[in-house]
Amino acid sequence: MAGRTDEQHRIALFIDFENLVTNTGISANNFDLQPALDQLLEQGKVVFRRAYCNWSRFEDAKQRLHDVGVELVDVPPSTRAGKNSADMRLVIDALELCYAREQIDTFVIASGDSDFCPLAYKLRENGRTVIGLAVREASSQMFVRACDQFIYMKPKHRGESSHKDKDKEHGGRGSKSDEGKGGKRGGKGHDKGHDKGGKEGAESKGGKPKAEVPAVAREVVQSLLRRATGPLNPSLVKETIVRKEPDFDERDHGFSTFARLLEALEQEGLLRRIQQGRQGYIVSADSDVGAPAQETKGGKGRHAKAPAPVEEEEEELESYPDPDDEGL
Repeated sequence: MAGRTDEQHRIALFIDFENLVTNTGISANNFDLQPALDQLLEQGKVVFRRAYCNWSRFEDAKQRLHDVGVELVDVPPSTRAGKNSADMRLVIDALELCYAREQIDTFVIASGDSDFCPLAYKLRENGRTVIGLAVREASSQMFVRACDQFIYMKPKHRGESSHKDKDKEHGGRGSKSDEGKGGKRGGKGHDKGHDKGGKEGAESKGGKPKAEVPAVAREVVQSLLRRATGPLNPSLVKETIVRKEPDFDERDHGFSTFARLLEALEQEGLLRRIQQGRQGYIVSADSDVGAPAQETKGGKGRHAKAPAPVEEEEEELESYPDPDDEGL
């Protein structure tokens, strides 16, 4: 497992469904897992997908989950008050999978409940990466900090209703609202397009606050560059920020990509971006790494072989006796 690349991660997804649709702004009839699933698929292959719930209460969501390959585990209420044991079933299955399937190195817990903190601690103790997945307003900060990374789902309750209203007014045209992405009409391709390009479009139309560099990004960049002995890979910077703040997402600060955030830091004079081959790196603003390459691009590269004629002149100055002259 030590030599794995990001594309080789094996991911197990466990969903505490009732937690995701109770007082979160997401309901069973508009629950859409695909946008979050797309983000997970960028990190690796989701080989295990299971959702726990008393499904007699949420019939509307069953088909949507089946469509994205999620296995549904029915957990009837265990008490007269209606409380079920879905949490306990989820924990037992996750630990069993952790010990039985060593190739699965990433566990996603779709819930904002702090009761899952012990599970997250135990999984990390066994060398697994833990990703949390829930709605921001319904997520315990204790559980967020217990995860290696945290992905927020966006409720589309209000967004979908306004979307439908605008469809009626404008003859079915799509809404500009970012909350309406990933709806029924979107399909998989529509969701991916909104995830990657919709954010930037919303920024340009004033749908989000002005881009502002977060303090944690400045702190991490300054700390890493201060201790660095060479150019830094931007992915290392992103990973370090996420370790400090598992729920960090540059889009929440107005940047469509992490590269845009680095560009803003470069404009502030905290770093300098350089290109070495096909890979981009960052160095401190006063570093001379990469300077020769920039001079070459400026047109001075043509004079790089200037010492060659000097060497030829030096060789011409050396003289050797002519054999014919010696005979004379």
